[in-house]
Amino acid sequence: MAELSAEVRALLGARNMAHVATLMPDGSPHVSPVWIAVEGDRLAIFSARENRKVANLRRDGRVAVSVCDEHNPYRSVVVRGRVVEELQGDEAVEIMDRMSNRYVGTDFPMRSAIVSLIEPERVHLQDLPFHHPSDTGT
Repeated sequence: MAELSAEVRALLGARNMAHVATLMPDGSPHVSPVWIAVEGDRLAIFSARENRKVANLRRDGRVAVSVCDEHNPYRSVVVRGRVVEELQGDEAVEIMDRMSNRYVGTDFPMRSAIVSLIEPERVHLQDLPFHHPSDTGT
């Protein structure tokens, strides 16, 4: 298992959107925007039970996750790993509510989603020395 540094944990623990890539039955990629959290040494995402992402992860737990800093899109982390645990019920709701409160300030209304815990195998943090030009031309 790859270690999540303090800098990576901070990026994953902010309100940055993540993109999760799973594998379709034919091997083609399927990418979804998701909220993300760190639970211990694992990443957590959640989805409705009927979601394509859940079906893909149950069939093949390999996953790639990318997150860009909302304030600096040239600072990012990419994590490759594998889903090692699926949570449902009260334990899942607790994690979903923590994420929802961080992202939008309220508990999550859907109470029957599935939380997938991802064990990181590779972690790559990138901080490029670029910035967007301002709209004022300076």
